[in-house]
Amino acid sequence: MASVWDDLSLLLDSPDSLTVTSSARGTVKEKPGFNPSEDVAALRKAIEGLGTNEKSLIDILTQRSNAQRQLICKAYHQATGRTLADDLKGDTRGDFEDILLALIMTPAQFDCREFIRAIKGAGTTDSTLIEIFASRSNFQIKALSDAYLAETGRLLLHDLKSEVSGDYGKALLILAEGKRDESTTVDAAKAKADAKVLYEAGEKRWGTDESKFIDILCRRSVPQLRQTLVEYKNLTGKTLQQSIESEMSGNLENILVAIVKCVKSVPAYLAERLNESMKGLGTTESIMTRIMVSRSEIDLLDIRAEYKKLYGCSLYSAIASDVGGDFGQCLKRICGGDD
Repeated sequence: MASVWDDLSLLLDSPDSLTVTSSARGTVKEKPGFNPSEDVAALRKAIEGLGTNEKSLIDILTQRSNAQRQLICKAYHQATGRTLADDLKGDTRGDFEDILLALIMTPAQFDCREFIRAIKGAGTTDSTLIEIFASRSNFQIKALSDAYLAETGRLLLHDLKSEVSGDYGKALLILAEGKRDESTTVDAAKAKADAKVLYEAGEKRWGTDESKFIDILCRRSVPQLRQTLVEYKNLTGKTLQQSIESEMSGNLENILVAIVKCVKSVPAYLAERLNESMKGLGTTESIMTRIMVSRSEIDLLDIRAEYKKLYGCSLYSAIASDVGGDFGQCLKRICGGDD
């Protein structure tokens, strides 16, 4: 069956969503006439009164930009001597508490929290590490590393090294350096040569030379890799993703496929992750929280569009039928609209 990821026809002209810095495609915008003191008064009333007014918490925290939420946290602390995070922890529970706390962190602090959760405890949550490092720009990865150092006093790369191993570990550590080439010029001859190297390291030989795949996919710029994907299909008649899936397995396959998908379209990759989090028995709330909050001011409109294209229904309606309660209300407000 042809996959949505097999079509390369529009690839070279589509926007590069891995190094996106503009917030034009977000669903959460700055609130005009914003007044942090008013918001603090409303939050205090919602938290300190008899029973919590969840609607007020949702209305305020999902409808302000992250920069505005940081100002609210500062004003809240000045007014009460307590942190908003501590008061939310004392007053809310479960996934609802989790998403509200995510909303009041800076994007780098939130990525840092997710990274720490993924490496903490018995076993590592590799799918989270793959999602974060395959879909973030150099700038976001550096900000995450800085937040990790501030939070723990340790180097992210050092701690990651003790968690992962083998070729998968090698690929993840290169991504976690945040040094992907950011040049926008494409060298067509180099793309052809790289496609040939990948073919000879995989499909053409007995046994795969994984190091060639890791080196090219983890270091080249997005425009350069897109040209390489086109050249690879011209050369072999197969997509690079198909070759990776037939030549590799386990976490190495997972991370290289995620990189190829993000090179093509981060929004489509994240739409797929959201769908996986809602499929089957139970919902993976942590994935929904991470994607919806972290992309709310970057490209959530594009994720919505890709979701509709891939699954034939709106992301909003998928959330509405899958998640209820205050957590569901929060997600719907961040989602912003029913396409």
